[in-house]
Amino acid sequence: MTNAVLNKIVAAMAVLALAAGAYLWWPRPDGVTVTSDFTRAVGLYAGSDVRVLGVRVGEVTRVEPRGQTVRVTFEVDPDVKVPAQAKAAIVAPSLVSDRYVQLLPAYTSGPVMRDGATIPKERTAVPVELDRISQTLDDLLVALGPEGANKEGALTRVLDTSARNLEGNGANLHEMNRSLSQAVQTFAEGRGDLFETVKNLETFTGMLAKNDAQVRRLNVDLSKVSDQLDGERDDLSAALKNLAVALNEISTFVKDNRTVLTEDIDKLTKLTSAVAAKRDTLAETLDNAPVALSNLQLAYNPASGTLDTRANILGPLSDPALLLCSLITGATNTGNTGLCSTLQQLIPEGGLLPGLINLPGLSAVPQAYTQAAAAAKTAPSTAPATAAAPAKSTAPATAEKPSATDATVTIRGADPTLGGLLPKDTP
Repeated sequence: MTNAVLNKIVAAMAVLALAAGAYLWWPRPDGVTVTSDFTRAVGLYAGSDVRVLGVRVGEVTRVEPRGQTVRVTFEVDPDVKVPAQAKAAIVAPSLVSDRYVQLLPAYTSGPVMRDGATIPKERTAVPVELDRISQTLDDLLVALGPEGANKEGALTRVLDTSARNLEGNGANLHEMNRSLSQAVQTFAEGRGDLFETVKNLETFTGMLAKNDAQVRRLNVDLSKVSDQLDGERDDLSAALKNLAVALNEISTFVKDNRTVLTEDIDKLTKLTSAVAAKRDTLAETLDNAPVALSNLQLAYNPASGTLDTRANILGPLSDPALLLCSLITGATNTGNTGLCSTLQQLIPEGGLLPGLINLPGLSAVPQAYTQAAAAAKTAPSTAPATAAAPAKSTAPATAEKPSATDATVTIRGADPTLGGLLPKDTP
């Protein structure tokens, strides 16, 4: 090997040594230092791992007791982000291995934990130690042993009684557990309705509390009613007894007259159906009947026992051609219109009016009625209210013409009782 080759090897080794020294001694950014307080730190030492999701992200630098707590100081790599509200737990992978500090949860977003942060005891957790489990079991066994609960044989009797009660009830216990599971499942499926019911009950109780005075008054009134019913319990008992007898008689009556009642109910059904079918007509009758009766009362003339109406006989008589045409052909413009035109040409309008008005038959009634009214006004106040009854005679009765001094006018066909609606002695 020549000197040139040796020089090259030496130079390469020197470069490697310089690079290693630079890596070891080159300044690097410091990690994030965090302190955490635990209730215990069994199996945790300086140099123990600090992990996130099982991946090592730092190490413990100091473990120091602080009275009832243990303060653990550890560093996290600067390129690892930890949530500002992260929790710390001491994890034991097995019974004999070293333990490490687990930070959780993993960072996703939000603020990060800064250098010098502290995780309080409320956000830390430690595993249960095996010696504590053993000690707890030992304390339980001592408490249940012959020096404890079973000192007088109480535990033995409880176990013996339980064994006798549960013997042969395995199927029942299984069914009970199954039913309980179904009940829990039903409550779980209907939790919305259950919560809504509880909410409504809360609203109801709040309403009762808000209206406490009214509720108390209601209770007082109910108490008074109860006292009154208690004082009248004999009468109430007698009434209920009589009601029972009446119901029994009604039941017997219905049973004995079932056929007749069926027929009556059937006829009543037909009657009500007919009335229902004519309800519009009945409604119209009930609406118009009061007006008709009022008009009847106003049109009735007690002096003559007649219904007075105002007949417009001058209208048709003023056009005799139109009157004859309507009598021969029917309503106007519904029959022979040619005949109407011919009659109107032969009989001029108003041609027969003077003679018709002067006919004796058309003027007799108004003249007699006018004379009777005038006589009634001039009659003395001491005149008897009613006319004397005619003397009995075997001769046939003959109608007498009313005189001008009569207070009333007797008209043929007049009915003073309006068909029996008024009494016969109506003046």
